Amino acid sequence: MASWQFAPDTQPDSFWVSLRYFNIYRLVLAGAFLAAVLISGDNLNFGSHNLVLFKYVSGAYLSLAIAYQVLLEKMRRYFNFQLSLHVITDIVASVLLMNASDGFRSGLGVMLLISLAAAALVSRGALTLFYAALASIAILLEQTYWILVFDHSTTNYVQPGLLSIGYFATALITNQLAQRVIRQERVMRQRSVDLSNQLRINQLVIQDMQDAVLVVDGNGLVRQHNPQVSVLLGWQAPELDQIENYSPEIARALARWRNAGGSAIETLLLPGSGKLARARFVEAGVAGGSISLVFLEDLSRLQEQAQQLKLAALGRLTANIAHEIRNPLSAISHASELLVEEQRGPSQERLLHIIQDNAKRLYRMVRDVLELTRRDRVHPESIRLAVFLPSFIDEFAQNERIPSANFALQVHEASEIVFDRVHLQQVLWNLLRNAWRHSRQRDASVRVVVRRQANRVELDVIDDGEGVPTHLRQQLFEPFFTTYSGGTGLGLYIAREMCSANAAILEYIAPPAETGGGDFRILCGGRPA
Repeated sequence: MASWQFAPDTQPDSFWVSLRYFNIYRLVLAGAFLAAVLISGDNLNFGSHNLVLFKYVSGAYLSLAIAYQVLLEKMRRYFNFQLSLHVITDIVASVLLMNASDGFRSGLGVMLLISLAAAALVSRGALTLFYAALASIAILLEQTYWILVFDHSTTNYVQPGLLSIGYFATALITNQLAQRVIRQERVMRQRSVDLSNQLRINQLVIQDMQDAVLVVDGNGLVRQHNPQVSVLLGWQAPELDQIENYSPEIARALARWRNAGGSAIETLLLPGSGKLARARFVEAGVAGGSISLVFLEDLSRLQEQAQQLKLAALGRLTANIAHEIRNPLSAISHASELLVEEQRGPSQERLLHIIQDNAKRLYRMVRDVLELTRRDRVHPESIRLAVFLPSFIDEFAQNERIPSANFALQVHEASEIVFDRVHLQQVLWNLLRNAWRHSRQRDASVRVVVRRQANRVELDVIDDGEGVPTHLRQQLFEPFFTTYSGGTGLGLYIAREMCSANAAILEYIAPPAETGGGDFRILCGGRPA
């Protein structure tokens, strides 16, 4: 049978624990038998037929129990083999102790019921019936010994026979109950794992949601929330606190909804961040209490997305218009240049210069718009800023006719980024031109500073001018917004779009009040040093 293949097996820990408790019972039982005969002799009817045999068997039984306990502690292998040794030891010891105590009438045969029941709890298949069969044969052989040697009546087989039936019944019933418990334990263990996994998945889903989520119980205690709550509230949200301490506005809206006097969807203004949010309330429907879910959707983010869609549509329309304007504009510029070559009076010459200046301005605007439509054509490459920036600043200074001494460069030697080289040149050209225009235009008025922060590179273009007024900072990167009469209002917008196409961020950093000036920073991922 497969049960007798004594290869190393893997049994649940509960089986080994049960076997250890079973052996502790054996230790106590053997010790009690030995102590009884050593103290009282055969007064308790133990060893009434052969006291010496009872003492030796009890001593051997106790010694084997101690050895089994050591074996269980040292080696958790060959479970079925160890279990079989234990049961066979119990059967042999019980039969010998019965024989030494005047046979079946001593009542010691009943002790085997406990051993068989304990074995049935942790054994499987036909092994349980094998143990019951061994116990029955041993009991019947012991009774046969008394009939053959001491001429007892054959009618004495009735009681051993009934006890043998009890052995089989106990083994079968206990084994079936144990198997059912084992199956239920396996199901519960699997369900526990599934529940743990589900909780983990739910936690990850909530954490990664773009909407803010709060789990609120019936007493108004926030049991759980995701990081978006802090972003939307404008401050670090507490842990396990009342909903009123998160936002009184959300608390009042939740109370109105719970009292059936309010809507399940409300629009709220959150004073902490100044953001407009759409609050949606949902009953979780869990057992054991009223749990509500509060979903907060940032309406400003939706407005930004809508604005992006509008800008994208406007960009496509503008690109088409710019493409159609470029050819007639080139013809106008060329015609004005031909007219300049002819002899004309001062007034006509002035008008021609006006035509040329405005034609050039329109041409720059058309060029910028067409550049904007090509921002997604990215060809990234690894650029070492310590090599790229000095030559770029020299080229910029020569083309713009600015002394090189007006620019200062501080760059980390290990700074290396992945960027489209043409895009980086266009972005920096625009930033340096703006910085120079708004600076005091003296030595080191424009500083280019490169810092490496872990796996990120920060590239700052800083001027010593008056900086951007606070009320204009929100409009800096809007298309067609400019404070320069000759500008197109697309420079910073295109620069930010090109940075975005290269997985970088262009932002304006408000300077300290004591230093002033302007600071435009490019944040991008850097190559490991």
